[in-house]
Amino acid sequence: MLLFQQPTTDDLAPCSYLPNRQKQFQYFLGTNVSAEEISWLLARGWRKFGIYYFRPVCPTCRACIPLRVQVADFKPSKSQRRILKKNSMIGIRFVPRKYSERAFEIYQDHSINRFSEPKKKETFKASFYRPSCPGLQSEYYLNGEMIALGFLDQGEDGLSSVYFVFDTSYSELGLGTFSILKEIEYAKKQGVAYYYLGYYIEACGSMAYKDRFKPREHYDWFKDQWNLAG
Repeated sequence: MLLFQQPTTDDLAPCSYLPNRQKQFQYFLGTNVSAEEISWLLARGWRKFGIYYFRPVCPTCRACIPLRVQVADFKPSKSQRRILKKNSMIGIRFVPRKYSERAFEIYQDHSINRFSEPKKKETFKASFYRPSCPGLQSEYYLNGEMIALGFLDQGEDGLSSVYFVFDTSYSELGLGTFSILKEIEYAKKQGVAYYYLGYYIEACGSMAYKDRFKPREHYDWFKDQWNLAG
């Protein structure tokens, strides 16, 4: 691992997910992170975009819970099986990360229509195509056109979902859930133990989908251990 900046803590700022709370992150900038090292970081609650690695250290809150799915024992629920059947016509590729104009079009469309936040191409490239650890992207095709893509980090014992975007013209397909199911399936084929889904906040409705994949584990910040979730 090559560090451009030693781990430090940023200033308090308003939380984007919970009202009347403040957030604070520990972070560092790094590259040449190995598969073994990214697994170690993920197992201790770290996440990343590009070379920016971070984890919450909010002084009065530990609501952001790292979540991971136990790949070998995962079985889709009845509703998830319906999503798989509904999207059986979609082709999927897992390939090395490679920038394309279509990828940015999807990201921009998703950012504007889901969050009302247009993005710059340079920010997109820096967040997802600046190499820092082993990774790949998942691509989803309908009638020969890419309609969604996900960015994944590859650890020694796990696959981590960094971000997923889709063309909002296809919102009715449930592509977010579909992508998780197919990426778990890919992780199982790769023989890794875990699929990381990032942070889960119970009080945040937009994150409720993350808690629907079983069996899963939640990270206990205080005990520095993973526990099977109910």
